[in-house]
Amino acid sequence: MKLYQSLFSIIERSIKWVRSKLSEQQFLIFASMMVGLTAGLAAVILKIFVFQIHRFVTLDFKLPFNLNSYLYLIFPMVGIILTTFIVRRFFNQKLGRGTANIIRSIVKKSGFLPKDQMYSHIITSAVTVGFGGSAGLESPIVTTGSSIGSNFAKTYQLIYKDRVLLLACGAAAGIGAAFNAPIAGVLFALEVLLVDASISAFIPLIIAAAVGGLTSKIILGDSILLTFKLQEAFNYYNVPFYVLLGILTGLISIYYSRIYLRIEKVLDRSKDWTYGKAIKGGIFLAVLILILPPLFGEGYESIKVLSSNTPEKLLDTSIFKSMKTEGWFVLLFVGIVMFVKVIAAAVTINSGGNGGNFAPSLFVGAYIGYVFARLVNLTGITTLPISNFTLVGMSGVLTGIFYAPLTGIFLIAEITGGYELMIPLMLVSAISYAVVRSIEPLSMDAKNLAKKGQVLRSNKDVTILSSLKSERLIETDYETLKPEATLREITQIIAHSNRNIFPVLTELNQLVGIIQLDQIRETIFKTELYDNLRAKQLMIKPPSVIDANESMHSIMNKFDETNAWILPVVSENEFVGFISKSHLLSNYRSELIRTSTRE
Repeated sequence: MKLYQSLFSIIERSIKWVRSKLSEQQFLIFASMMVGLTAGLAAVILKIFVFQIHRFVTLDFKLPFNLNSYLYLIFPMVGIILTTFIVRRFFNQKLGRGTANIIRSIVKKSGFLPKDQMYSHIITSAVTVGFGGSAGLESPIVTTGSSIGSNFAKTYQLIYKDRVLLLACGAAAGIGAAFNAPIAGVLFALEVLLVDASISAFIPLIIAAAVGGLTSKIILGDSILLTFKLQEAFNYYNVPFYVLLGILTGLISIYYSRIYLRIEKVLDRSKDWTYGKAIKGGIFLAVLILILPPLFGEGYESIKVLSSNTPEKLLDTSIFKSMKTEGWFVLLFVGIVMFVKVIAAAVTINSGGNGGNFAPSLFVGAYIGYVFARLVNLTGITTLPISNFTLVGMSGVLTGIFYAPLTGIFLIAEITGGYELMIPLMLVSAISYAVVRSIEPLSMDAKNLAKKGQVLRSNKDVTILSSLKSERLIETDYETLKPEATLREITQIIAHSNRNIFPVLTELNQLVGIIQLDQIRETIFKTELYDNLRAKQLMIKPPSVIDANESMHSIMNKFDETNAWILPVVSENEFVGFISKSHLLSNYRSELIRTSTRE
């Protein structure tokens, strides 16, 4: 332990020495290299860890089809239970899954991610997926890389915009390392994470992604990474069929998103104790895998099987093995797996496991591409290149789920080792994106954030507004009035106050109205009314009321809709204070300045 601490101390001192010799811009370039290297190594460790666990499970228990071969079905449940235990025991039940967690940190937490996320996702996702959980590793890799970038910036006290940029560099390096696809890593960071990317952000992103991809390539080679070789060239006569595939991938993306969110909602509301949910989820997943073995693990091997046009191999360990020679049954089997994959992924992740939707989206995309091309070929209309449609389908569904068309296009182009399919990739991704955006304006992650008023990465103004905390804007130093208070008492309170608005509250501190000085200015000079008029006769209903837990986006909408400059705040029907529009805008301006200056 002391050796590691000494080594870390030497590295930290060396980086500080380097920083003292470089300008801020030069150090940012150096930092992007360090983040890219570290995130690349993290991705390599995760890939190797999962590969070794998966190899143990499949080699030791991949037996001829008999009762003993059912043993491997317990492993997904073991993985989910172990992940649940690790999260509860070592990470205080807080893990922060998916890109939504990263976006939330940018919008609400100034780009800070917890230190434990630099390793927690490596451990938990390796256990979940390595033991057969039906989820992907890319989202955990992205979170790990982002946390590495965020904490590097925090350690060396970089300004907000550089901290967010290094966070994105970590994500880009993670994707670059996971697929040996640095361009896709850069585009993913730009499309999914960054709010307002300037041209100056490209250089650090490119360096980080390139270093991450190179690290992975040197250590792993092509043995573990997802790679394909194009077998057939692009034929422009097939363009109409690529257009149809684009529509289908858009529709299947909407199906995937809706089913996933529905299952997530059901499991989140489940009253089962934590381990009970993990056990039930594991059992349900085991049943799915028993019927549909390709659901075991990430599923990249089955994608390679489809791209080589040998789908019958998917039934080798299935209870339907005897039907593998029946072409139509094999096609039906592939189609069912395609629709059920989202259920398996949602149960894996939301019953206690850790993983993401990146790999499942590629899985579903490959399956829809294969099924579509195979169906067309069986009809005899024409002969489509099944391998190409399988690969292009991955781009369409990835685009449709993450709303990241450029990432989808260049990821498949890079993992196939060329740009022969660039035109169909662009067609399918663009059409898929158009379809999903016309039906669902927000992606899955954006929907989860929108429920809490935390989305809106595409608009810098609203992003900054969303980062403000309502509890810091509430002003409580107001004189209060009772409904029975006389005009005389009201006048005395006004005389000793510097406010021009007064809440009228019951004995239970419930707001029943407000009195504004401007509205009673003439009345307070009529001394003959001092003992006759009471607060309940003078008060008015506020134009709107703010809930203490309401999002800033909603609060601002209320100010705009009512044209009010000050509104009361309540919590569980009890008066808390007031929020003024001027105070809100002042804080907005301070936050805008803070995002471009050192904290």
